[in-house]
Amino acid sequence: MTTYAGKKAVVIGGTMGMGLAIGKRLVEGGAEVLLTGRNPQNLQDARTELGSSAHVVSSDVADMAAIAALGDTVREKLGRIDHLFVNAGISELAPVAQVTEESYDKQFAVNTKGAFFTVQRLLPLIAEGGSIVFTTSVADIMGYPGMAVYSGTKSALWSFAQVLASELVGQGIRVNAVSPGFIDTPSGGVQGLSPEEFEAMQQIGDAVTPMRRHGSADEVARAALFLAVDATFTTGEKLHVDGGLGQHVAVPQD
Repeated sequence: MTTYAGKKAVVIGGTMGMGLAIGKRLVEGGAEVLLTGRNPQNLQDARTELGSSAHVVSSDVADMAAIAALGDTVREKLGRIDHLFVNAGISELAPVAQVTEESYDKQFAVNTKGAFFTVQRLLPLIAEGGSIVFTTSVADIMGYPGMAVYSGTKSALWSFAQVLASELVGQGIRVNAVSPGFIDTPSGGVQGLSPEEFEAMQQIGDAVTPMRRHGSADEVARAALFLAVDATFTTGEKLHVDGGLGQHVAVPQD
């Protein structure tokens, strides 16, 4: 396929799950892609799966020095870029009374501060007519118990996206977001779950999602690429990829 031939894209948090699915579709479509990640095994697996068509770079989105260095790497490898996908994120679940300062700071460092300053660093490299797509979450509009901090990080991220959309429209750069619900990824989007907890979360997700299933990483990737490439008269919008969960669609009764 040559759908994205001649395009250059960066996927932050692109070595597993939804980010990797975005990268894979871009590569298959002929784009030159740079993906970032932090886990050594995930980095190696992404290199093996995508081959020489992708630049797979170790970079910690929570490290300001690493963000600065990433800007230099992107300029060296790609020069100007057409599309930026900001997908890195972590979630640690706990009731408000049990949230630690360490957990709070970690989630905001990755999901909010890291995302913000990564965009700031790479913004001068985005070509006119380009796009930015953030990965938020259905949690940014729903008050799920145990997700106070994570929900706050994603709500802030969506606010950044809206402001960026207004600031960049004059430069011809569109800014949008995908908002996933329960998606099949290796971690389920939550850090530190036991196999039993992971299975329980899967069952809860299927039960509360109106479409009664999890989405796939590829379904999120297709939505993100639609916003990045095809939705040329769309900016400042959030596309839910959640099986009806965020729209409060009624769950079918058995």
